[in-house]
Amino acid sequence: MNGHTHLWTLAVIGGLAVVTVLTRCFFFILDRPWTMPPWVHRALHYAPVAALAGVIAPEVVMQQGHLIAAWHDARLFSALAGALLYVWRRSVLLTIVGGMAVYLPLHLALGW
Repeated sequence: MNGHTHLWTLAVIGGLAVVTVLTRCFFFILDRPWTMPPWVHRALHYAPVAALAGVIAPEVVMQQGHLIAAWHDARLFSALAGALLYVWRRSVLLTIVGGMAVYLPLHLALGW
């Protein structure tokens, strides 16, 4: 039974490797140029923002898989401060520094 498990594991790793190589080399395998429609180009402009929102939003509004129940959470106020600073100055560095300047005193001093 133990040998069977190792064989299955190797088969899965091999299959995943083949799928990875094919998907990453897809554009090199084709013999003719492949162009994307204009709507795909427009949509790809929003992909980084959507990915960032998908990673950060749950961290801000959830704790251990549940929505936060109280408003006195340092993450809410730091995210709000960072968003306002970004809208005001359009500076990513100022957004990070400002958000942390709000987060650290609330988290460390007040225990939020």
